[in-house]
Amino acid sequence: MFAGGGVFKRHGGVQEVTMKVVITSAGEKLGDKVDLRFGRAQYFIVMDTETGQHEVVNNEQNLNAAQGAGIQAGKNVVDTGAAAVITGNVGPNAHNTLQAAQVKIYLCPNESCTVQQAFDLFNKGELQSADQANVTGHWM
Repeated sequence: MFAGGGVFKRHGGVQEVTMKVVITSAGEKLGDKVDLRFGRAQYFIVMDTETGQHEVVNNEQNLNAAQGAGIQAGKNVVDTGAAAVITGNVGPNAHNTLQAAQVKIYLCPNESCTVQQAFDLFNKGELQSADQANVTGHWM
């Protein structure tokens, strides 16, 4: 294993890294749009980079949280074993929580991007990483 939850595998002498990636989503399907809010995203779609299989994690407990949604959502992502997260925006508390757990953060390029499109862009290496928060706390 490497930091962030990926696993090294060998296929025919070629070493590959497989991992789980969490994508914030407005719905439960791969065709639904990426939720631009990290902490208050409706769902997290956990994708496996090797198989493409996914599972849906409900983030309902953070939708109406008075405070701490980003931190709690970050902890929920860490609990999935994900090595990376794809979202539209990430605030400072969520960013710090994910960074402390060595979870890489990537930003979705536009608001019309679906979960599947974001996953495909990630696999092609075409998403921009977020080295710092791109919105202030309590952004909605």
